[in-house]
This record gives sequence, structure tokens and C-alpha cells, in this order.
Amino acid sequence: MPLLPVKKVQLFYVYDPMCSWCWGFSPTWLALQQAIKDKLPEVDIHYLLGGLAADSEDPMPEDMQQFLTQTWHKIASQLGTEFNFDFWTKCKPRRSTYPACRACLIARRFGLEEKMNLAIQQAYYLQAQNPSDDSTLIKLAGQLGLNETDFCEQLSSPVTQLRLMVEIEKAHELPIQGYPSLVLSIDGKLHSIAIDYQRWENSFQQIKKAIS
Repeated sequence: MPLLPVKKVQLFYVYDPMCSWCWGFSPTWLALQQAIKDKLPEVDIHYLLGGLAADSEDPMPEDMQQFLTQTWHKIASQLGTEFNFDFWTKCKPRRSTYPACRACLIARRFGLEEKMNLAIQQAYYLQAQNPSDDSTLIKLAGQLGLNETDFCEQLSSPVTQLRLMVEIEKAHELPIQGYPSLVLSIDGKLHSIAIDYQRWENSFQQIKKAIS
């Protein structure tokens, strides 16, 4: 009896390291990843950077600062997520997340994308540091054991920026509604996976049903 062909199953996690809802989803996402690795090992998990905001040296407008501050309060209230609101007085906010995205891309080459993402989130949301600043990202890279000089060169490299733009384009071709998003690919057929910010089991069951 011939063997049935093995399905190619991929789960894409589309995110931005400076997306506050991604920070709120972080504990549930970690639990979901572990459940998939333990119970659905045929699913390959891939991170994709969506890119919220292009490079900018302009100060963040006051209305945007107020909107994001309110969003942080909303996430903290709904999910119990911790935020350090000192960021808004200690730092000079800019609407610029591409530097942090490039940092994660560089870290990916060393198998450190998840650790870089978490380091950026903790610096931003807990330690009132600004990941829009290259200096913050270079310091975090050093803490992860990366060579700071090499990292600095790659962070401003046109090659890294091109890689980011290609990835953003790929992410935007998926059926996503924003960040974070989960998209399951089964032999190339795409399925949107609804996110429950507090119960990983709901997304897990959708994935399990889709591949069964």
C-alpha cells in the first residue's frame, strides 16, 4: 500500500516587536507554541515581521502618544499585562518600528529572533527604553551575545532594509487583520487562525481541526 504524501504545514506568526497587542499576547503565544511543539510536531512555526511604522526621526505627535497610552491602559486592564508608563516622560517617542524589526531580522540569522523580540519588548514596555533608537538595539544585541560592531553595521545596511521590505510584502500577502496575526498554511492553502489573547487552547483547537 503506497504511503500517503506528508502535508507541509506551516504556522506564520506575524508581529512587530513594538506592537503593544503583541506584548499583551506574549504569554499566551508562548503557551500555544509549546503546545504545538508537544502535540503537533508536524507544524513548522515561522515568525514574520509585519512592520508597523517606517523609519522616522520626527517626534511622535501628541495625539498618537495619547492614543498609544490609552491602548496600553486598555491592554493592562483587559489582559493584566504590565507596562511602565515612565516611557512617555523619560523617552522621546517616535513613530518608528522598522529599526526594531531590522534588529529581529539580524538576530534571526543567529537563531536569536525570539530572544531579541522579547528583549525589545521588555526594554520598551518594562524598562522605559526606546527601541526606535539604534543605541538601545545595539545594547540589547550585546546583551544577547552578538558582536555590537557587526550588529551596528548590519542595522544600517541597505541589504538588511531590503530583506525587511521583502518580508513585510510577504506578510501583507497573507490574510491578516493586523498584529499579532496567525496564519496556517497547509500545502500552500492559507487559513486565518483567530487569536484569543487569554486562552491558547482556542487557537490550538482551530489548528488541530484544520490539519486533521
